[in-house]
Amino acid sequence: MSRFGKTLMASAISLTMASCASARADTPQPVKASENAAAVAAETTVPVEKATPAWAHNDPKMNAFIDNLIGQMTLQEKIGQLTLLTSDWESTGPTMRDSYKQDIAAGRVGAIFNAYTAKYTRELQQAAIEGTRLKIPLLFGYDVIHGHRTIFPISLGEAASWDMAAVEKSARVSAEEASAEGIHWTFSPMVDVSRDPRWGRISEGAGEDVYLGSKVAVARVHGYQGKDLAATDTVLATTKHYAAYGAAQAGRDYNTVDISERTLRDVYLPPFKATVDAGVATIMTSFNEYDGIPASGSKYLLTDVLRDKWGFDGFVVTDYTSINEMVPHGYSKDLAQAGEQAINAGVDMDMQGAVFMENLAKSVEEGRVSQATVDRAVRRVLEMKYRLGLFDDPYRYSNEAREKATLYKPEFLEAARDVARKSMVLLKNENNALPLAASAKSIALIGPLGDSKTDMIGSWSAAGDRQTRPITVLQGLKERAPKGTTVAYAKGASYDFADAGKTDGFAEALALASKSDVIIAAMGERWDMTGEAASRTSLDLPGNQQALLEQLVATGKPVILLLMSGRPNTVGWADQHVAAILEAWYPGTMAGKAVADVLFGDYNPSGKLPVTFPRTVGQVPLYYDQKNTGRPIELGEPGAKYVSRYLNTPNTPLYRFGYGLSYTSFSYSPVTLSAPSMGPKGAITASATITNTGKRAGEEVVQLYVRDLVGSVTRPVQELKGFEKIMLKPGESRSVSFTLRPADLAFTRADMSHGWEPGEFQLWIAPSSGAKASTPVTFTVTD
Repeated sequence: MSRFGKTLMASAISLTMASCASARADTPQPVKASENAAAVAAETTVPVEKATPAWAHNDPKMNAFIDNLIGQMTLQEKIGQLTLLTSDWESTGPTMRDSYKQDIAAGRVGAIFNAYTAKYTRELQQAAIEGTRLKIPLLFGYDVIHGHRTIFPISLGEAASWDMAAVEKSARVSAEEASAEGIHWTFSPMVDVSRDPRWGRISEGAGEDVYLGSKVAVARVHGYQGKDLAATDTVLATTKHYAAYGAAQAGRDYNTVDISERTLRDVYLPPFKATVDAGVATIMTSFNEYDGIPASGSKYLLTDVLRDKWGFDGFVVTDYTSINEMVPHGYSKDLAQAGEQAINAGVDMDMQGAVFMENLAKSVEEGRVSQATVDRAVRRVLEMKYRLGLFDDPYRYSNEAREKATLYKPEFLEAARDVARKSMVLLKNENNALPLAASAKSIALIGPLGDSKTDMIGSWSAAGDRQTRPITVLQGLKERAPKGTTVAYAKGASYDFADAGKTDGFAEALALASKSDVIIAAMGERWDMTGEAASRTSLDLPGNQQALLEQLVATGKPVILLLMSGRPNTVGWADQHVAAILEAWYPGTMAGKAVADVLFGDYNPSGKLPVTFPRTVGQVPLYYDQKNTGRPIELGEPGAKYVSRYLNTPNTPLYRFGYGLSYTSFSYSPVTLSAPSMGPKGAITASATITNTGKRAGEEVVQLYVRDLVGSVTRPVQELKGFEKIMLKPGESRSVSFTLRPADLAFTRADMSHGWEPGEFQLWIAPSSGAKASTPVTFTVTD
């Protein structure tokens, strides 16, 4: 959403998804398939079916009601339903611009965002119900991204849990709190696949992988929307940003995107399709262009794909002023044309730009936009208001007693604590430096993130109180430290860019460190260095933190780096020199307690990285499922020059996608297959036995990777195709199995049809990408 404060599944998440398991009968067949394979593909084609979520059931009563209502509406009143404007939040509380109040009273606005609390939303709703001719209720939206009042870890952190029940729980709590404060609609989940950690908004999504990202996206939609949109503890979800926003060139926010259609289909669209299949109510357009056309004006994206291929039934809202921005993009000559291009392409609601409000009536009157197009968009918006029950009771979400009873429930806070510790990833643990030993009687907590409430909840923290509610690391450690153990704090360093080179505070920090048994360096990025409009050209620790970290290590005391950030940071020096590294992201309201749970060993870390950590920013973009080259470094002799490599840095990342350590250890048996091959209608089950070889109970995320060795187009070196998070006691073993079908191996083929191809494949069951726990097994798919 805006810079002004607006802001899964395996076989069903591909773009084709327009054509499912194999090629459609009416599209060209795969290049490498035989004539027989083509015939089989045609016979097993699954036709395109319209996604029909439970809420989208045909309701004759609703249809008649809306037909009658639209028949009474003037053109200006219709345009009002397509207009979304913002409320403001001043130091004294919620406010509404006078002109916007007049717009509400005149029926010129149908939805408001950034308005919340039961009392305030009731006041605004009353203005619409009592002051307008047709008494159409307002729709209230808000950026509830990783919590509303009770704040959970940032979205990237939640994805690191690889725990879909935990992700769904986070969204469920968010919906309960938000709806209790009068909110009907959240602008979440953000499902942009992102492979460039320079981009600040990587913090808002699920990382670099299509499969994991799709699973996380669906869990969030289910959490927000529940099973019944008419229930007052659910909110409409919004999948954003449609589409390919995560591919912004140079990792710079709002920048252009230039990718192939195959990459769009196979990488960036699947999470969106997954949420459409899961019944998401609304879709938000992105700021970027695709194939030279801004997303808010793209008929290909908004109509051809979203409506005609996927059967999306909800409504489309733009991102903040993105219709207006089609003019500086150079696609529209003026705002009037931009509005026409947007609504004709498939946009239903204009966020904050007032382009429809000011220009659409004239466009209709002069024939550049049809009345039918306007009516269709209005119907989509009114249907959602009807399904929420707002026409029956416009004030059903504005209940102050419910609000008071719901916010910050103890069980919500406990859920936030649980998700936070599940999200943390143990990146290094030399000589079992963690958990903290009972012999550590004095702990020095040093760094700008050690006692900063403001930073704990990260960006996009909605109505979260960042001044008083968050529990800092210092608070958490002091509360949990065993009797007789002291915890002392010194800020020591600064994360502000301007303070690089300064040494203010070093002396105090080093003095504390020298008389302590163990040092915890709480370092990372300031909360607003990630999120929207927060791109960076460096991934290093900002400010003078690295300099202090080096001096802390020089004391000879064991140093644990507690890393808090919203993106992968380049911490290669720390990986070589500190005893342990724990990535805690921004953990949320219960940050300090969750961190203490992990550091003291009350919780055994189980998180795995949802995104690759590079050694240096010069490797970016770097992601696990890249394609090979004609001269891969693996085929060269040691020191070979004419292979794909760098002169000064290995090709490999610092930490791979899917990587994460535990306080225990796990072993993986060789993989066994149920059969060496499968046909077009067959399946193969791959199994491995996982054993806890350590002394603590722990959770392990078991991951399935596949490689298509030869395709009609080149294929990635690995693709995640399944995962399961299991708990094992010391010495316990469990067999984990994954079943693959040809549809799970589908991709966009050389002729741009979507489906699988016969051939040879490799398969791994492993603890992370690239970590081939055993020799890969080979299987074939026959035609």
